[in-house]
Amino acid sequence: MSTKATITLCADDYGLTYGVSRGILEALKARRLSAVSALVTGPRWPALGHELMRGGFDADIGLHLNLTLGEPLGSMPQFAKQGVFPPIRELVRAARQGKLPLAEIRAEISRQLDRFEAVMGRPPDFVDGHQHVQVLPDIRDELLEELAQRGLKGRCWLRDSGDALARILARGAQIKKALLLRYLSSDFGRDAALAGFAVNQGFSGFSDFRPGEDYAKLFKSYLRARGPRHLIMCHPGYVDDELRELDPVTVTREQELAFLLSPRFEAALAKKRLQLGRLSTAV
Repeated sequence: MSTKATITLCADDYGLTYGVSRGILEALKARRLSAVSALVTGPRWPALGHELMRGGFDADIGLHLNLTLGEPLGSMPQFAKQGVFPPIRELVRAARQGKLPLAEIRAEISRQLDRFEAVMGRPPDFVDGHQHVQVLPDIRDELLEELAQRGLKGRCWLRDSGDALARILARGAQIKKALLLRYLSSDFGRDAALAGFAVNQGFSGFSDFRPGEDYAKLFKSYLRARGPRHLIMCHPGYVDDELRELDPVTVTREQELAFLLSPRFEAALAKKRLQLGRLSTAV
């Protein structure tokens, strides 16, 4: 009998709201996740972070670097002119044009890492980004330098949101989004490796978050054409008024959670002879 291959399944947005976080904790307790990415800029982070730490879960816990949702942790007069982060479209445009206030961004990266560590008592196992900001030009350089300065080379892995063209096409799902992130993530893996940091190899989980979409079917596409250190992102959770005010992704979070907690999830992995595992143990 052949040995099962390992994939990493990461739930994004822990700490965004109580409902989202409660759903992620349920999935962790059921051993349906092997990584969780924490958004630490909101007011709920300290309490929810302590709850995550107390769980002692067999999962990598990372920082979900945030530069596009809500308020920064400190003053950013050029980047967050009205006291709130810019939308992702503006951030991407400024990054491609080389017009980002990098000193402000570097300081905010440092503040978010500090806030993660203050609650968890240790550095993150990995770093990714809300709306994939970690891969953007210049931002990636500031992130890599900050992590290196903190002595985290070889101790922290990074999410590469891009993937090989052949694998993207073979999956045949959400191709436009995957190709856009492949473009924005160009050379991210190389840059991270040169700086002394490991990354995933293979990435899927893109969705347009349509409530009527069959997530079970979509998830099966994520399992096709896997990379050697394959990472799948997901967005489970419960919907509440707080989430509706903060984020457009609502109903589909409950649909994802229901699938992860169902026998269909286990069956999807079993059919492909897959098991969940922590990327930190594979890099």
